[in-house]
Amino acid sequence: MEKLPKIALPVIIVAIILVVVLAKSAVTIGSGEAGVLYKTFDNGVVTDEPPLGEGFHIVAPWNKVIIYEVRQQELFEKMKVLSSNGLEIQIDASAWYEPIYKDLGNLHQSLGENYLQRVIQPAIRSAARSVVGRYTPEQLYSSKRDAIQDEIFTETKKILDKQYVQLNEVLVRDVTLPNTIKEAIERKLRQEQESLEYEFRLVTAAKEAEKVIIEAQGKADANKILSASLTDKILQDKGIEATIKLSESPNSKVVVIGSGDSGMPIILGNQ
Repeated sequence: MEKLPKIALPVIIVAIILVVVLAKSAVTIGSGEAGVLYKTFDNGVVTDEPPLGEGFHIVAPWNKVIIYEVRQQELFEKMKVLSSNGLEIQIDASAWYEPIYKDLGNLHQSLGENYLQRVIQPAIRSAARSVVGRYTPEQLYSSKRDAIQDEIFTETKKILDKQYVQLNEVLVRDVTLPNTIKEAIERKLRQEQESLEYEFRLVTAAKEAEKVIIEAQGKADANKILSASLTDKILQDKGIEATIKLSESPNSKVVVIGSGDSGMPIILGNQ
């Protein structure tokens, strides 16, 4: 086998060096990620340029790229906080957050990769303690869950302002009270519901009684008016009209006129 030419050995060495350099210089950034460039010999973290986007990048081998996930992420927290009257309440909450893309360099420089533990967790815990401390257990259990969710979001967002993090939503998934307090609240709510139902029945019965009284009064007034308007002459005229109509009926066979104390006609039928 013939020996390689003398020029081939340096070429092979240079090629190997290039491969090693390229391997150290090549950076691939995946979907939903971005890279912060750190220039070892030029002021460190690059903050005045956009972060490196998805795809393949070549950087100087002496520089570094720190990769961050820039998609929306979720933080789930179980927190024990105190209500307004000092009772311990457990809140299960989720926070949806993401780093602000254009400020990724500033985020890395000021907070680093563990920014979740540095600012987001302390912020949501502080906001939850502040908000829950304004309400009683009864309010937290029944009508105020949506309100505390919105207030925790607002206060957490205020704390995270200028921290290069975007808070999208806070969801209060569960509010857990001590069993004795929960049972007392449920018992009170049942009693209030029963009381409302009883009051409703009383009001309904009173309205029904009022309706019967009004109807009875109306009938009494109508009878009084009718009695006042009926004279003997009118009654006799009505009797005559009725007699004539009955005499025309095929069921009437005998008519006796002028009988009775009042002189009203009497009609005798088939019987």
